[in-house]
Amino acid sequence: MNKERILKKYPNRRLYDTEVSRYITLVDVRELVMNCVNFKVIDTANDSDITRSILLQIMLEEESGGEPLFSACMLTQIIRFYGGALQGMFAQYLESSLDLFARQRQEMTKTLSETPLEAMARMTQKNVEIWTELQDEFLRAAGFSVDTDNNKPEDKPD
Repeated sequence: MNKERILKKYPNRRLYDTEVSRYITLVDVRELVMNCVNFKVIDTANDSDITRSILLQIMLEEESGGEPLFSACMLTQIIRFYGGALQGMFAQYLESSLDLFARQRQEMTKTLSETPLEAMARMTQKNVEIWTELQDEFLRAAGFSVDTDNNKPEDKPD
């Protein structure tokens, strides 16, 4: 089991990595993310978990330099979900979609070295199946029943 690495943020705004016993920067934290290191950032002033805040800072820096990942339109749409009835469902949908994308990227990297055309065909079929399942879950959560024979939403009977 992967042990969670603890990073501490001190009032002087510095981050301290308890595993290597040294101060680190956001660039170092980004490297931990890129290397799939499981970590948690604790604010020493009140012992609160500020991991999300640090990750958002890293995203902001990434978005500020180079080619942005999020368009203004996409960010606007995401902001509109905050506080709405579908916020939780949207967050779950985004997380599931990103997990799926990461798994597919990993599988693609592995299989492209073997038989590229067969791998692409297999992955395309798998994508269709997974996206259909995600769409069905999303529609059900929104109150629609799904016709599983032809995958079309139906109005929910009253």
